[in-house]
Amino acid sequence: MDRTERLLDLVALFLDATHPVTWDEVRDAFPDEYAGSFDAAQRKFERDKVELHELGIPLTHVLETDETPAGYVLDRNAYYLPEVGLTPEELAVLYAAGSAVLASGAFPGRQDLAHALRKVGFFADGPLPAPRVRLELGGVADARELPGRLEVLWGAINAKKFVVIDYFSPHTRQTTTRKVDPWGLALRRGVWSLVGYCHLRKAVRTFHVHRIRRAEPNAQKPRVADFEVPKDFRLDAYVASWPWQHQFHQPLEVSVRLRGELAPLAEQLFPFKAKRADETAELTVPATDLDGLVTYVLSLGADARITAPPQAVDRARALAQRVLDAHQESAS
Repeated sequence: MDRTERLLDLVALFLDATHPVTWDEVRDAFPDEYAGSFDAAQRKFERDKVELHELGIPLTHVLETDETPAGYVLDRNAYYLPEVGLTPEELAVLYAAGSAVLASGAFPGRQDLAHALRKVGFFADGPLPAPRVRLELGGVADARELPGRLEVLWGAINAKKFVVIDYFSPHTRQTTTRKVDPWGLALRRGVWSLVGYCHLRKAVRTFHVHRIRRAEPNAQKPRVADFEVPKDFRLDAYVASWPWQHQFHQPLEVSVRLRGELAPLAEQLFPFKAKRADETAELTVPATDLDGLVTYVLSLGADARITAPPQAVDRARALAQRVLDAHQESAS
């Protein structure tokens, strides 16, 4: 019997028990697993109890009473999750979203997610429809190694083990080797990002996962955490939801004007309240990455313009001219 099977059988033994399970009863139920001397068997069982605790299984020891012997009990109220009470429609949406994630081919914890979806399907009232949903993970040139990298990083995050990565920089065109404490993964606009403490830079850094050429977790002492994630850590503070939110400099208040067909879509294109007048929409966007905002506005076409401040207007004109020059060169 392997370790996983033994742990599952232990959980089943305690769940089925109507009284505290004594140590002698545990040994009788697993004569081959806890064979040998009393001390050796006890140490092995203690290791199993520690692993059950790490898995979130509340196994406790109770003292002898007049009615029951001393032994181990599993609190069923703490073990079983409460009923979620989702409607059939909500279950269908949840199932569709999870299925789209699995179909993307690049998502951490795929086995856990697949197991959860099987449970969703089991509790649904009748078969769930096949979802017609697709999750786009585009924008990266090398996506073949992405699923494997995500699984490695996901495991390191959960085990709190540092990873050694080879990271490619598109600016320097060089690859550096770094030791990183992985704190979290985030998916933004089709791109996966890893946030963690970089021992090379001695600061928190964000890494695009598709630029990681190698990722190897620390294999020493797998059950001992290498780091602790700060309690005030938030992924949103390091991974931008919008291209102008990358924290490259102090926030700059940028005025953006939309007209024509874009004006009614202002709140969909930007997460801010717009002021409307004369079939136009005006927005103020606080940008910590001016180039990110300029590139985004240019991508919207001629009906989107940056109107202030002067440095933002000049930057938009310069980038637009570079795009125009590049097209003219390719045409000639």
